[in-house]
Amino acid sequence: MPRRFPWSKLPDEELLELRLKDLKVTIEGTWLEGCLHDLYGELDGRGLRVRPHAWISDEWFSPDSTPGIAVPFYLAHPRLMRLERKKIIDVEGGTVPECMRILRHEAGHVVQHAFQLHRRRRWQELFGRSSTRYPSYYRPNPASKNYVQHLRLWYAQSHPDEDFAETFAVWLRPRSDWRKRYAEWPALRKLEYVDELMAEIAGAKPLLTRRIKVDPLNRLGRTLAEHYKKKQALYAVDSPTAYDRDLLRIFSDDPKHRSWPAASTFLRHNRAKIRQMVSKWTGEYQLTLDAVLDDMIVRCRELKLRAAGNERQLKTDFTVLLTAKTVHSLYSPSRRRWFAL
Repeated sequence: MPRRFPWSKLPDEELLELRLKDLKVTIEGTWLEGCLHDLYGELDGRGLRVRPHAWISDEWFSPDSTPGIAVPFYLAHPRLMRLERKKIIDVEGGTVPECMRILRHEAGHVVQHAFQLHRRRRWQELFGRSSTRYPSYYRPNPASKNYVQHLRLWYAQSHPDEDFAETFAVWLRPRSDWRKRYAEWPALRKLEYVDELMAEIAGAKPLLTRRIKVDPLNRLGRTLAEHYKKKQALYAVDSPTAYDRDLLRIFSDDPKHRSWPAASTFLRHNRAKIRQMVSKWTGEYQLTLDAVLDDMIVRCRELKLRAAGNERQLKTDFTVLLTAKTVHSLYSPSRRRWFAL
């Protein structure tokens, strides 16, 4: 019988005042158990004698001190997933396919540390040094074929450890057909090395076996409100100051169009579909796109712009504009952080 949580009936404002430790959610008895079972099956199928333990924390991560995976609290209850969607828009890992993608990635970290793979010379030649300091932001090259593409925003390019974890995840996924997918890519060398390396350690006993829980939920004393304030800051971008010229190419400030709907109203009406489409194309988080849309809507109102013309064409033109702005921002050092590394 599913556990009952009194806080599940609370309105958002009261739920946000609770401390993370007060939620008392667990992986046991939730859909996450099935995902972990599938992950264990994939690892077993490859002959890897590592079975990552998992616990609830505030975000996804796998520490180098234990062969385990921390899972974010919001995935353990539908009410918390609804709050996450309201606060962040995206629910990272909120579906079985996406949860499995992240679990395979985190399993890559587990395998790396459990077998100390980063100490090998060939590993360092292909991926770099694990001791490299994690950046506060990274500037990916979307056209690069030196890295596999698994998680969003070309995450493999952020750090050598992430490069390996992403490569491992692609290798581990059933029916990934990675030899065909990455044929003639330099990244294929990394995949072939992982294939050889996993065959070598298949059946071997891991070197790291101490099962501990790092930052478990029951030790986190900050409130949900404090948690989301910090998390939302990770997605923030410095507001561009040069929207006007682009907006004026799409919308009109001509007085003769004053009978047309306000551009700000047009954008508010279509923002969800536009945001979802651009997120799908670019990999950008919807919360970041929502902040940019807020700025553009305010600017349209201040400039008194009108949505004059064919609605479908206006929607297409604006979607292209937002996509271009998003891709440009990927190269901007003003992006402080794209992922909670």
